[in-house]
Amino acid sequence: MAATKTLSRPARVSESERTLDRYLDGLLVERGLSQHTVDAYRRDLVRLAGNLEDAGADLLTASVDQLGRHLRRLRRDGLSPSSVSRALVSMRRFYAFLVNEGDRGDNPAVNLYPPRLPRRLPKVLREDQVEALLEAPDTSRPAGIRDRTMIELLYATGLRVSEMVGLERTQLQLDAGYLIAFGKGAKERVVPVGESAENWLHRYLKKVRPVMAKGRHDVVFVSYRGQGLTRQGFWKLLRNHGRGAGIRDLSPHVLRHSFATHLLEHGADLRAVQVMLGHANITTTQIYTHIHEHRLRTLYDQYHPRAR
Repeated sequence: MAATKTLSRPARVSESERTLDRYLDGLLVERGLSQHTVDAYRRDLVRLAGNLEDAGADLLTASVDQLGRHLRRLRRDGLSPSSVSRALVSMRRFYAFLVNEGDRGDNPAVNLYPPRLPRRLPKVLREDQVEALLEAPDTSRPAGIRDRTMIELLYATGLRVSEMVGLERTQLQLDAGYLIAFGKGAKERVVPVGESAENWLHRYLKKVRPVMAKGRHDVVFVSYRGQGLTRQGFWKLLRNHGRGAGIRDLSPHVLRHSFATHLLEHGADLRAVQVMLGHANITTTQIYTHIHEHRLRTLYDQYHPRAR
């Protein structure tokens, strides 16, 4: 007689898992955060839930001491201070959500403090390095024209890479000399586009994009398959062009840093730079004044006859 098969029951979803999913869905739908940001919150909070479960505790009822032990465990596991700080931000916002929803009466994470971060100034390209990078793509090929256009646009506008790869044609107002960017939290801002970047955009849109896109997408920058480029895809091609220009460890954010720093070096107002970058708080933008001061000091030490 054949053995009777036992149907496996689906694993029960815990209250903590349901609450976490509800919180993350709200970040995505109601607050308009990007999928990339929500995924980062998910990783932080799933790791927290796992460590709490190992210690016999629960995500929804964890104490400040239990959360503190979790942060110390992250450091022992080799996470950088910046990663631990981000994990703490994820915890604070999740427990603030629980308080607002009436699921608990306190936020235990507000009494925890992030590790002290070493102050590191962002990497910035010299203007001659930017010129070398712009010349790196082979513009006799369609992909080279596309790549040159993207690099020109990043340096001309200071866009985040996610903002650039997500650009749609309706966001380009080139006749008026600007584009509309949608930043963090879907916040809209108007960003000027310089003449050089504008010229390359016209060239790409007229000669290259119609062939590559095959009429299937509204996104501005596409691959040979007609699909929109990803952040990772652009990162890879930028690093390749960086190596061709003799620039190591190049990332899209280096161009954003260079955009802001070069504006300030040429006399731009800090608040204007803040608006163009889409920073909610000017203290975020002030890091570029420190870069400017550091570069001035380097030049002074290098060239002033009494500096040495």
